[in-house]
Amino acid sequence: MNILVINSGSSSIKFQLIEMPSETLVCSGLVERIGENDAILNYKTQQVDIKQVESIKDHNQGLKKIEDLLLDPEKGVIKNADEIDIIGHRVVHGGNSFSNTTLITEAVKQDIKNYSSLAPLHNPNNLEGIIVAEQLFPNAKQVAVFDTAFFQSLPEKVKKYAIPNALYNEHEIQVYGFHGTSHKYVTEKALDYLQLKTSKIITIHLGNGCSMTAVVNGKSVDHSLGFTPSNGLIMGTRAGDIDHAVIFYLVNNLGYTLEEVSTLLNKQSGMLGLTGYADLRDIEREAENGNEECKLALAINTSRIKKFIGAYTAAMNGLDAIVFTAGIGENSDVIRQLVCEDMDFFGIELDASKNEVRSKILREINTDTSRTKILIIPTNEELEIAKQAYQLLN
Repeated sequence: MNILVINSGSSSIKFQLIEMPSETLVCSGLVERIGENDAILNYKTQQVDIKQVESIKDHNQGLKKIEDLLLDPEKGVIKNADEIDIIGHRVVHGGNSFSNTTLITEAVKQDIKNYSSLAPLHNPNNLEGIIVAEQLFPNAKQVAVFDTAFFQSLPEKVKKYAIPNALYNEHEIQVYGFHGTSHKYVTEKALDYLQLKTSKIITIHLGNGCSMTAVVNGKSVDHSLGFTPSNGLIMGTRAGDIDHAVIFYLVNNLGYTLEEVSTLLNKQSGMLGLTGYADLRDIEREAENGNEECKLALAINTSRIKKFIGAYTAAMNGLDAIVFTAGIGENSDVIRQLVCEDMDFFGIELDASKNEVRSKILREINTDTSRTKILIIPTNEELEIAKQAYQLLN
């Protein structure tokens, strides 16, 4: 059974074609920097490895380019669209409507659309991916895997905000959590590696979107994102935690509309707002060249991560390991080094030489004497989505 997995992020589309149940990877790829003139399209099979830089204006165009490559007479891996049996979609916000993997219907699509106001950078793109996939692969079953599902185990003391109870009870305003597919995947890999009878770990997902999860014995007990995927850590274009009074000040004193404030905090803030760059690779390059704004932004970013490590260690009353994952977490030795320095009180001691090694396998980067393991675990949300989609329909 061929399962095509589409993972539409805020500025990227990752995809994999996986044969199940053998979990054989047929092809994979990534479209990144969507919306920019120098968008990057990667496509890899056993025979070809392509990297193209071109203008890709939106997710619709990116998805169509993916389909063209899959069906290409020379580079493709399928001869016609009917060879795709299932398409598994990552959907960011499922609210309280979806706690499990779900076969997509018109009603499900409407619910995904209804939650778009809570995940404006994601749900619209997730829904666009579903609609385009239905057009390109009309005979495939479409399945949604929700980011919020892994956080069903969050205790009520974590889920509830200190606002009137009616807003929680009647309007479901609460912490939902995001990047759950990634956090679930690396948690299971970490537990398998650590082989502990009881475990307290912190998973740190760092990409264009960023989040952290405190995990006790495989269950999430705290998480940095909340009602929407916009608070917590500093992200590519999102501010993360900010005093809510700033919003009122922008509206009442500086003349912003609410829509402009939403755009500001979701699309013009974060690392972009601090430096003028949304891509961490650009920021690290500029910092290395002496750009003081970029140096400061890296310090602000990693200071926030360190605070969450401290908070979650307290919440769990202990810490066995921290896990770095996703594009930045896996590839930025600079971010990992800044996060781990001066953290010996928590038993976190980084081995600088191990940290600088590039690899695509699970590995330790802590010193031999470090009480806390520091792991890099490449996430594979696509495989997790394929497994859940296969289990749903078989």
